Amino acid sequence: MAKHPFQLEAVWNGGRNSDGHIEAGNLKSSISIPKEMGGPGVGTNPDEMLLGAAATCYVITLAAMLERADIGVESLTLHSDAVVDVTNNIFTYESITHKPVITLKAESTPLQVEKARRLAHKAEESCMISRALAGNVKLATEETVRVV
Repeated sequence: MAKHPFQLEAVWNGGRNSDGHIEAGNLKSSISIPKEMGGPGVGTNPDEMLLGAAATCYVITLAAMLERADIGVESLTLHSDAVVDVTNNIFTYESITHKPVITLKAESTPLQVEKARRLAHKAEESCMISRALAGNVKLATEETVRVV
């Protein structure tokens, strides 16, 4: 069994409506509460970072699964949406929906197209970030598979 440690350093410059900075390996960013939630909107925020972690994990997992299945991918793009509910000043990360567009090579068979559709959903179940969020955040996949 291999364990992979990760570390993050953060500096925060004041109260709730201030800003800060984080560094973790190649991740270096200013941070604050988004303007939409009453903050200064400097840099990124936890909501974007959680969406980024979920989307990054999902697309890498999907790419690896398609490769292992020997499905010829011309391109793979992803749009992901998140919804955060704020009721009575309680912030709840409600949902993440991944919308991958998998473009397969012209010689792809109907079976490969169907397998790519199945893998789009299986990747959600297999991604470690999705597994960490399971039961707390509603996760969904709305795939598009096409052949060029």
